[in-house]
Amino acid sequence: MLSRTINNNPEALISSYKAVRNYTTEICSRLEIEDHVMQPTAEVSPPKWHLGHTTWFFEELILVRFLSGFERFHANYNVLFNSYYKSVSKHWLQGERGHLSRPTVSEVLAYRSYVDEKIIELLSCENDHSELYSLLEIGLHHEQQHQELLFMDIKVILAANPLQPTYLEASIARAPTVVDKWTSFDCGVYEVGHNEAGFAYDNEMPEHRTYIHPFAMCENTVTNGEYLEFIHEQGYSTPKLWLSLGWDWLNQNNIRHPLYWQRCDEFWYEFTLNGRQLLDLNAPVSHISYFEADAFANWKGCRLPTEQELEIYLRMSTDVHFENNKNEHALHPLLASANIGQVWCWTRSHYSPYPGFRPFEGAIEEYNGKFMCNQFVLKGGCIATPKGHYRHTYRNFYQPQQRWMFSGIRLTKGI
Repeated sequence: MLSRTINNNPEALISSYKAVRNYTTEICSRLEIEDHVMQPTAEVSPPKWHLGHTTWFFEELILVRFLSGFERFHANYNVLFNSYYKSVSKHWLQGERGHLSRPTVSEVLAYRSYVDEKIIELLSCENDHSELYSLLEIGLHHEQQHQELLFMDIKVILAANPLQPTYLEASIARAPTVVDKWTSFDCGVYEVGHNEAGFAYDNEMPEHRTYIHPFAMCENTVTNGEYLEFIHEQGYSTPKLWLSLGWDWLNQNNIRHPLYWQRCDEFWYEFTLNGRQLLDLNAPVSHISYFEADAFANWKGCRLPTEQELEIYLRMSTDVHFENNKNEHALHPLLASANIGQVWCWTRSHYSPYPGFRPFEGAIEEYNGKFMCNQFVLKGGCIATPKGHYRHTYRNFYQPQQRWMFSGIRLTKGI
């Protein structure tokens, strides 16, 4: 677990570093070698690439700069494992990461061990570089982002196989029933964005004021049962419910239900990291695109919240124990009544810079700002978000057609 902020104590730094790095390899330890190299779609990266890229981040942004006499593990890894930092070097195309059989998984793991050894060596020395510690903290949160991505990508990889293998063998409990409740908010000026002690990405800052019209937020996320009603009432065949781009998307791709739903005879099933399960009607609907979330909200006579409204709601929530909403043996959302830690909830807000936004400096200036185009903000964390990584100001973002992440729906309405 990563602490909310890293101090300059070498032992604490090394302990945090080891914990985060070990969890990544633990996630992959349940995979077969063949699983590590698969890339069923362009947006999915092979697990082997995640292991290498998160290692490259520490090598390129920290060791190359701060460890005297450092030698790279392999000169060409800078191209293979650079994701999109164009100011650093050329990089391999994302959609072609699965084309590479080499380096092998064992070679990538050796790369991780080499870089870990050098990072620990660096942190064991006397350092007064505040920039080093800041980059280390960013690097650890960056790796936690990839831990969540690993679960997402592994799920796609396993689901693409007709054998539908399981990642976890544990059974999934049935979700408790929920009854919709609503919380109302008065109009007024509210503060949103990060200003507290502890880590935050540049896109969460600065804290700023925003005027909000009165609204009500549903305390429960939309369940599978509610979404099944939408399907039964021809929601996917009613064009007036859909954005124009969304209507084109669902027809061009023959979308008729959420990702991972499967119908067999008269029953609906859902593929999970624990294998195929009978659809739990009380569990939160997940793996929903923005287009589907918006259409469902229209069908219900509601709308999706703005990211400001959702952050205001989350900040007043008593549901602050993110870790308590998790079941490490069943990586599947179950608690529709939970405000956080189950599914990332779509907002209707385009991913754009806050007033006064200042990107990180140096190579990591490309970390967030360059993606502020054609994407929507999601909030609330999900079942795969690592412990210690979440905060209410977190701004996740995806393109409107994407749905391989643990994304869901929380409804809002004006009052």
